[in-house]
Amino acid sequence: MPITVNPELQAYIDPLTPDEHDALERSLLTEGCRDALVLWGDVLVDGHNRYGICQKHGLPFQTVQNPNFQSLEDVHLWMIDQHLGRRSVSDFQRGVLALRKREILTERRARFLAATPSPQDLPADADALPAAAPVASSTAVPEPKPLRSREDIAKAARLSSGQVVMIEKIQKQAAPELVQALKAGSISLNAAAVVASLPADEQKVAALAGKNELKLVAKRVRDAARRKPTEAEGADEATAQAPDELNALRAKVTALQTENAALREQVSALRQQLEEAQSA
Repeated sequence: MPITVNPELQAYIDPLTPDEHDALERSLLTEGCRDALVLWGDVLVDGHNRYGICQKHGLPFQTVQNPNFQSLEDVHLWMIDQHLGRRSVSDFQRGVLALRKREILTERRARFLAATPSPQDLPADADALPAAAPVASSTAVPEPKPLRSREDIAKAARLSSGQVVMIEKIQKQAAPELVQALKAGSISLNAAAVVASLPADEQKVAALAGKNELKLVAKRVRDAARRKPTEAEGADEATAQAPDELNALRAKVTALQTENAALREQVSALRQQLEEAQSA
């Protein structure tokens, strides 16, 4: 049967690097295509790289249908789970996939709850209730467990909760060039999360400058973050000293006011003496 390649499904998972693709091609040419390509009808779901290489070299391959797919969401969830279990997937990629899985399950649950009538919307007469939905067969695929917490996501991706926080930050703040550098292995996950705190144009310049510049930029950002508490402590110390300085100024003003009052009395006395002398 003809096989249809859906561009969206093909791009849903990050492509192989050139080295990984070359290694797969050598393996297929040596050992043949041992794993069957997974189809949904005539749509290719898993094995896009193997399919392309087999077509290029005229290699035979087998296909298998997955009967559990009912929607494109089911296909996406299956693809995510397949790649989460593969050792060749990087920490960043696993984190992104687990976060993507959470979004799908959250949206699916929201639709389910929106379509489920609340008790007050049900008719009071039990006879007016519609017939109960048929019970799912024992062979039905169970709904995946929702990923409600960051710990759930970390467990699904085989990461720590701290790594998940970094990946979320990178997804929200990182420039495309920084993400590409992370995927290429030019910067670590931890350092990428640090550089992602910079403005996008600074991230881009650092990423395009290469691996060494990214390391230097990450170090500068970390050093600046360490200096901030010291500066804050200095500000606190200055604030603590402020009351003493204020009290000293107040005492000085009081002394000047007393001195001015005494001078005014002296001037008044001299003026009186001058008037008496003139009148004598």
